[in-house]
Amino acid sequence: MAPLDAAALDDEDMLDPLTIGRRIRQLRSDRGMTLEVLAQAIGRAPSQVSVIENGKRELKVGELQRFARILDVSLDELLSPEPPSSRDALEIALERAGRGPIFSSLELPPVPVRKGLSDEAIATILRLHDELERLHRQRAATPEEARRANAELRAEQRRRGNHFPELERTARELLTAVGHTGGPLSQRVASELAAHLGFSLHYVPDLPASTRSVTDKENGRIYLPVRHGDTDPRSTLLQALAAHVLDKKEPHDYAELLRQRVETNYLAGALLIPEESAVTFLTAAKQARELSIEDLRDAFAVSYETAAHRFTNLATEHLGLPVHFLKVHSSGTISKAYENDGAAFPTDALGAIDGQIVCRWWSARQVFEVADRLSPFHQYTDKPAGTYWCSSSIQSTAAGDFSVSVGTPFAHVKWFRGRDTQRRLRSTCPDPSCCRRPPAELSQRWAEKAWPSARLNASLLAAMPTGTFTGVDTTAVYEFLEKHSGGRA
Repeated sequence: MAPLDAAALDDEDMLDPLTIGRRIRQLRSDRGMTLEVLAQAIGRAPSQVSVIENGKRELKVGELQRFARILDVSLDELLSPEPPSSRDALEIALERAGRGPIFSSLELPPVPVRKGLSDEAIATILRLHDELERLHRQRAATPEEARRANAELRAEQRRRGNHFPELERTARELLTAVGHTGGPLSQRVASELAAHLGFSLHYVPDLPASTRSVTDKENGRIYLPVRHGDTDPRSTLLQALAAHVLDKKEPHDYAELLRQRVETNYLAGALLIPEESAVTFLTAAKQARELSIEDLRDAFAVSYETAAHRFTNLATEHLGLPVHFLKVHSSGTISKAYENDGAAFPTDALGAIDGQIVCRWWSARQVFEVADRLSPFHQYTDKPAGTYWCSSSIQSTAAGDFSVSVGTPFAHVKWFRGRDTQRRLRSTCPDPSCCRRPPAELSQRWAEKAWPSARLNASLLAAMPTGTFTGVDTTAVYEFLEKHSGGRA
């Protein structure tokens, strides 16, 4: 048997459970083995091997090696990305389509693959599916470009465990330059960092409405609002400094705009909560089985959201913990989200999560039902992908109330404070019967007697403002700078 190819195991296509399952089934059949015989050789129940052959469970490296040995094939052959036959290729494509967002959004059940279903019938279903997907993409137009760019960036964050070593290194160099040795970053040190980078700070009451800050590179000034409202004044300043340090220019497309925002926000967070200090703090908390977003927030004097974001940067890389993050408006719509723990967020027909409604039984929605908004809120939720534990907190902003949640699979909850909560709910979303449809008795009572007038989202039909992808009023910014610079050339 050929040795394990580590590069192959990093290739997602090589590890496609559907293709591997079909290949195991074909190899078993070619060798005249029944499901029961293979299950006994593997040391698993026949039902478990059936789940594997149907591509419904991923295999670990040791399991792959065991199957290859028993079926007398090389690991490379077992991991071949090519379907065993043309029929298998059709069935795999149909299975993928059935698990995808198009079927889910149309509330269509997956088409069961049976021997009686001809190749022509499967090909027809796949052609119809592809055409539906094309129409969805065409209808989405420009907003689809933004959602696609966001999905690609989220996928990259997931692959990296949301950890960017190059930005951590930049943060360390900046903090060292101003003599910051760890712990919370004060407003004074943030101002010293601005001075180190050649900027003076100017707090003004007439900052253009479309901006959070304005940087005048010619005169070495950063203009900030006099009133910060619910925003940490250090964050606004540090994001402006991060954009300067990373030499950000006017973005030319959505992908560049989103990447700029992620990188500047990441660097600002790494300055507010330095990696070395935070990892020391979190490691000690994990050893004591007392991990808590509240404690990280208090230790570094930041907002709950900043602490939650920063925890996702460090949890996987330094603590070995898969996690997910959600910021959800009180209406139930997703504002921000990240996961590398398999938490299945709601998606539209294109696989985008932005603006989707979170299940009402999730912690991110349930926290709004609790009167006590000061105490930590913890909940277990049994979902189709498994049981997850979440810690949620409500943040009140000028745009409304948002819940911020950090969660992890049940296997990792032992490290977190709040794991002893007795609160446990069940969610079967995206099954419409979970919370999308009203109970049958209510539907029967009101279906023909109610007509709600919907509130149309103002941005639903609007494209991004012309001129810039950021939507910033450039004329107002230039007039502002002209006024405050005294007209100096």
